[in-house]
Amino acid sequence: MEFEVESASSRPSPPLDPAAEHDYWRNRNRYYYDELTRLFRRHIPPGKSVLEVGSQTGDLLSALHPSVGIGIESNPALLEAARERHPGLSFVASLADVPAGQTFDYIAICNTIGYMRDVQAEFERLRPFCHPDTRVIIAYQNAVWEPVLNLATRLGLRRSVPNQNWLSRDDVANLLDLSGYEVIRQYCETLWPKSAPPLDRFLNRFLVRFWPWKHLGLVVLTIARPLMPALDPATTTVSVIIPTRNERGNIQAAVERTPEMGAGTELIFVDGWSTDGTVEEIQRCIEAYPHRRIRFIPQEGQRGKGQAVRQGFAAATGDVLMILDADLTVAPEDLPRFFDALVRGKGEFINGTRLVYPMEDQAMRFLNKLGNRFFSILFTWLIGQRFRDTLCGTKVLTRRNYQKILATRAELGLLDPFGDFDLIFGAARNDLRIIEIPVRYGARTYGQTNISRFRDGWLLLRMSWQAFWKLKLR
Repeated sequence: MEFEVESASSRPSPPLDPAAEHDYWRNRNRYYYDELTRLFRRHIPPGKSVLEVGSQTGDLLSALHPSVGIGIESNPALLEAARERHPGLSFVASLADVPAGQTFDYIAICNTIGYMRDVQAEFERLRPFCHPDTRVIIAYQNAVWEPVLNLATRLGLRRSVPNQNWLSRDDVANLLDLSGYEVIRQYCETLWPKSAPPLDRFLNRFLVRFWPWKHLGLVVLTIARPLMPALDPATTTVSVIIPTRNERGNIQAAVERTPEMGAGTELIFVDGWSTDGTVEEIQRCIEAYPHRRIRFIPQEGQRGKGQAVRQGFAAATGDVLMILDADLTVAPEDLPRFFDALVRGKGEFINGTRLVYPMEDQAMRFLNKLGNRFFSILFTWLIGQRFRDTLCGTKVLTRRNYQKILATRAELGLLDPFGDFDLIFGAARNDLRIIEIPVRYGARTYGQTNISRFRDGWLLLRMSWQAFWKLKLR
């Protein structure tokens, strides 16, 4: 988008050379292009392999600091300018010039789909360059801005451009679906594309997050992933992390009822200072069930389930990491459904939801249920993906994706004693596809809950505010 607000009479004529003209409009609209760069850098960390479609002079691709960067630009003058300016990157004239068999962590498409003759065909041609974890990041202009931009063109305040495709979010989602992709998130950014501090920051970082302004941003950002199997179940190993604290009566049932999955399943009990004989019961089960891979880890450092989960994940050897609450209120027999959804690529962060099927009597108190419903609405808004039950303890993801969450954990800076928010917000920050599997929620048969409704509810609100600040405002 090249949008200028000064009078046409005061505006010097742009140069005729395509590369010089591109620089002319980019310099006159520096704030807008800086915003686009900020949005892409939010989703594409440095050091990744990136393919950019419609790279022009290569400035955006260079700003992403890829380990391997290839830009596609059909305009010969822009292509030559990109090669001169960014010799450490590769620029080619068409997708046919990209080495066959090469895949990329990210595919960036910035303000290009509006000029594609056949968007679906272009999306399909990109599929061979994707691996299961590839993210396709698409930025394009919101159709509600069409009259404003057309008027600016007629007034000579915007560069004259060919007729473009004015696609809605539904149009783009449908074209991606037809081409073998799945949309993870779609949202609008940039209510005001000119520098006007402090108004621009208020509009573009805060107001655009709320209805109805969240539908009116100039830039529509779509994050998608290719639909393909993620793992081979015959060669995929599983680690089930079971945090415990005074759960002696549930240990044997957890061992007996947790199924073997994939190429092998290990059970890792992480105990947080139990006083009821839980540790002794774990040791007894290790000896009594030699055919099962059972490990015991004493919890260290801070108290809370979150620390136990982090220790268990750090010690796990499986390709797939699972959390099973030791109270067994979610049945261990349900875990194969989570495993199946993950290996088939249905989702990348699989969360259980207890709020679909009827619960057993006394399984969840009324205030807890009310709080869960409140946090489900809040989380859906915060992360931009549907989330029904934030505090269900059953969560499943691959070790590879957990490493991504670890890499961005300091960025979010959450002090999460539960482990749930840490993983959920980390999954959202890394654009993982989050899905939920309904489970039956039963009442405890041994012990008492370690959750305090009011104290822990207040802590959850504080962490939600932190997430709002980090995910929405920054």
